[in-house]
Amino acid sequence: MSYAHLDAYSRLLRGAHETVATSAVATGRAWPESPRHLIKASWRRSLDAGIDPEGKSAPLVCDPASIRDIRAAHPLQPLLPLLAQTLSGLADETGHIMIVTDGDGRVLWREGNHAVLSSADHIGLAAGHQWGEQNVGTNGIGTALATGRPVHVYSEEHLMRVLHIWSCSAAPITDPDSGRVIGCVDVSGTARTLHPATVALVAATAKLAETQLALRMHERDERLRRRFESLRGRPGILLSSTGRVISGDPAGGLGDRVHLGGPFPPVTERAGRRLSLRDGTAALLEPFSDGYLLRPTPSAAPPTLTLSLLGERNPTAAIGDDERPLSLRHAEILALLTLHPHGLTAEQLSFHLYGDAGNPVTIRAEIHRLRGQLGEAIAAKPYRLACPVEADFMTVRRLLTSDDPAGLARAYPGPLLSRSESPEIRRERDELEAQVRAFLLRRGGPDELWVYAQTCNGRDDYEVLERLAALPAGDLRSVAARSRLLL
Repeated sequence: MSYAHLDAYSRLLRGAHETVATSAVATGRAWPESPRHLIKASWRRSLDAGIDPEGKSAPLVCDPASIRDIRAAHPLQPLLPLLAQTLSGLADETGHIMIVTDGDGRVLWREGNHAVLSSADHIGLAAGHQWGEQNVGTNGIGTALATGRPVHVYSEEHLMRVLHIWSCSAAPITDPDSGRVIGCVDVSGTARTLHPATVALVAATAKLAETQLALRMHERDERLRRRFESLRGRPGILLSSTGRVISGDPAGGLGDRVHLGGPFPPVTERAGRRLSLRDGTAALLEPFSDGYLLRPTPSAAPPTLTLSLLGERNPTAAIGDDERPLSLRHAEILALLTLHPHGLTAEQLSFHLYGDAGNPVTIRAEIHRLRGQLGEAIAAKPYRLACPVEADFMTVRRLLTSDDPAGLARAYPGPLLSRSESPEIRRERDELEAQVRAFLLRRGGPDELWVYAQTCNGRDDYEVLERLAALPAGDLRSVAARSRLLL
């Protein structure tokens, strides 16, 4: 792109940025058309996260004294010479800097032009500072991590005005062992000097790092496999420390990976843990060298997941006796997985929740957080519930086919996730409400209709109140119904 084209694009971006930063959010006016879709979507996420366009720096989130230990423990530490050899020489010669972050956007390493490094200090582009979108808004590192792909962010495409003299090309790095994004490699410089094509080199460097990680992973696997094969009888199934199936499951019943739940602690901290497998059976996890042996115990039934999603109370989930509150988004995901027992991909979940505007990356992040609460109850590829489930709205569904109006009235405290805007949940909610109302009007007596009249939709239901108002004048339910009809 020529400097003339860059100048023209910069002028368009400045106008768009001014509209978004000052008036569009406050007044509800239409968003400008100038930025690319990638940037516009990032601006929306950043503003939703409360980013101030007039902010001055990325936050410092790590104690400088702890950076050395964090670096030493990070899986990219052994690959730093490779990354530096590939990018930092170019960065130094052309007036740029190379940045390597962890999977949360925390800067761990940087190299390059000394003058640019000095300028970078002023905006927190330095070790220990965090560059996620939720911290500084649209930027190469944060947007690459948010979208899961290489990106180039030019000048005024940054949401924070202080970053408009910068441009950056960044690409996420995925660990083939854990399947998680563990870092990001970035080249940053002034807007005029960093060519957009730099993103191709950065993306190639990230792929090179992933290739090296895969080679190291296969070497570890081979060492584990040799130790496993030396065992007499080869008991159990061999897993890596991150849950990948290495040996002992020739039929592939476990899939590629067993979800171990949450971040990966030292192997010994998971010793003796009971897991629920994808077929619903339980298994014990035992440490073995740098990995695990998984010993299925089919006779041990996994705990039941109990979902309470109906009515005006806050939704909850319980694993056995351990009940926990759910955010609306997590409740929606669990409701959809209950309705689709064979599972849904991230793309399908995203469509059911958000329609065409959905983003599978957002769903994967939500599933990761949900697994932190429910652990092995949620399996992957596709996402599905891997344990017995009892959901109050499914109980209501079953009662609609029975001859038990009293049981149905007791089981239905109100609509399914009444605040949800998910297209599929709205359909399920409306259908369930209509069926319960029709069933109770057709087969229920005064007691059942009175229970329904306490729900948010039943309180003002004219036909239900008329039925109750027809009760004898001394019946308090009749008095209450007539009072509501007069309002």
